[in-house]
Amino acid sequence: MPSQSQVKWAQLRVGITVIAASTVLAVLIFLMTGSGGFLTPKITIHAFFDNAGGLRVGAPVTLQGVTIGNVSGIRIMPSHGLTPVMVYMKIPKRLAADIPNDSTCTMTQAGVLGETFIDIDRTKAKSPQTVADGSEIQTLDHPDIQDVVRSSQTTLQNVDVLVRRVDRIIGFIESGQGSIGKLIYDQGLYNRLNATLNEVQGMVNMIASGKGSIGKLVASDELYNKANASVDKLNTIIDEIQQGKGTVGKLLKDPSLYDNANQTISKANTLMADINQGKGALGKFAKDEQFAAKLDNTLTRLSSIMTGLDQGEGSAGKLLKDPSLYTNADQMLVETRNLIKAVRENPKKYLTIHFKLF
Repeated sequence: MPSQSQVKWAQLRVGITVIAASTVLAVLIFLMTGSGGFLTPKITIHAFFDNAGGLRVGAPVTLQGVTIGNVSGIRIMPSHGLTPVMVYMKIPKRLAADIPNDSTCTMTQAGVLGETFIDIDRTKAKSPQTVADGSEIQTLDHPDIQDVVRSSQTTLQNVDVLVRRVDRIIGFIESGQGSIGKLIYDQGLYNRLNATLNEVQGMVNMIASGKGSIGKLVASDELYNKANASVDKLNTIIDEIQQGKGTVGKLLKDPSLYDNANQTISKANTLMADINQGKGALGKFAKDEQFAAKLDNTLTRLSSIMTGLDQGEGSAGKLLKDPSLYTNADQMLVETRNLIKAVRENPKKYLTIHFKLF
């Protein structure tokens, strides 16, 4: 049987072992919690949201997707208007230098059924100052899964209406109604279409065999030969024109035509200048007002004379309008023809000359 001293020594060794194990466990816990363990200095920042959206205390807080802290508290602040949910976040103090004070945060969810957490975004931040203990982070509206579901309900309703309409249209088509229904189910239309295709096939066969105008146009080499010959003639004509042969060639190549045209234009310009200056008959006609007045008076009198002639006034008017002159002249011509006829028939009667002496 062990002595009392041995028992106490055994109890002491057990106590020392328990203390050592507890110390080792505490060190291991400290090491497992990393640099953000219990002894790491932390700061508290907050943000306001319109709805907690399933966020819980202890939820992760991330910076660009990397976890840097946790949600330490959630409170309702009715005096804060449209965003009454106040969320407190604890992050290590040494990481505060990486978060500008104009950063933004959103409440997001890890997948459809994942945990809700806070994500801090610093990509659009420009301020050189960083967050401190008690700082507020601005929030951005981020649609949650309920918003997505609500917005998708309208789309689903529209799709349902569209599907119903398509179903009705397909029903009409299957019943043979409408143009498309008749096109699919009308046997007569199919027969007519088949007959038309047979006729088209017959026409294609005729064309391929060289029959008819189109067939000759496709199968005969005569058209190609004529076209080739026409192109050769056209090339010959173009070559002759480029060489200055013929009327068109001289028109393009002979410089004398240009000189003559230039001289003609110069003379025309000189003539127009003389006319503008009132020189010559045309110039006086264009510039002399007296000549213009005389010409106008002459034309007026001529118009009056023509009016009188048209009305049969005067000798000339009667000559034009009086039918008796035409009648007398016609009668005189008839008598003259009769006289000439009588003279030819009996010239002695009219050509005999009698002389009498006293």
